Amino acid sequence: MKILAIDVGGTGLKAALIDSKGKLISKRVRVDTPSPCPPKVMVEALLKLVEPFTGYTRIAVGFPGVVRGTKVITAPHFGNDIWAGFDLGGTLSRKLKKPLRMINDAEMQGLAVVKGKGLEVVITLGTGFGSAVFEDGELSAHLEMAHHPIHGKDTYNEYIGDKALKKIGKKKWNHRMKEILPVLHTFFNYDHLYIGGGNAKKLDFKLPPKTSIVSNAAGIEGGAMLWKLKRR
Repeated sequence: MKILAIDVGGTGLKAALIDSKGKLISKRVRVDTPSPCPPKVMVEALLKLVEPFTGYTRIAVGFPGVVRGTKVITAPHFGNDIWAGFDLGGTLSRKLKKPLRMINDAEMQGLAVVKGKGLEVVITLGTGFGSAVFEDGELSAHLEMAHHPIHGKDTYNEYIGDKALKKIGKKKWNHRMKEILPVLHTFFNYDHLYIGGGNAKKLDFKLPPKTSIVSNAAGIEGGAMLWKLKRR
């Protein structure tokens, strides 16, 4: 089985072919995410991105927002007003003539890295802050933690997102991350925390116990596990 896996990010669009175990069987391609990026522009960009790929029978998409089935509920990086209710998955499925499943991008990354033991939490540090929660390997309800205040009126997105990193610099950003990780442990009381996303590699301090950094490629690899879920 060949799956076309697509990872939609606030700054980059990535795609690759993977097998049923999530192993890459093609080169991963990437382009910058258009800005601004209304639905029509996103669809055109993704179709162009995946043109080189053939022979796949299924599609898996990770999207940075709340997803219900193949529809986008929120798209904070692209504009909730114009994205709410848009059937991105259905549109791509019709255009590419293949069955498609779609999920939040942090959840798709989590599907590739969790071990299935106890309460496992995945966070992604990229354009914004993503999160996913798993209990004994089962995906829990999605929580939009990115928009919850963490410091004064600043949300996670505003406090430790990419804009904040560029504004305050790596040293102060790492100081903020040192403050936030214990908060996450108190909030979830997790058995393990996985940190992914493009900015995870910029963490320069010793991580707390039960915490590890995972490859950003997991955002693609999780597409195989998405197709193994009983229902999505």
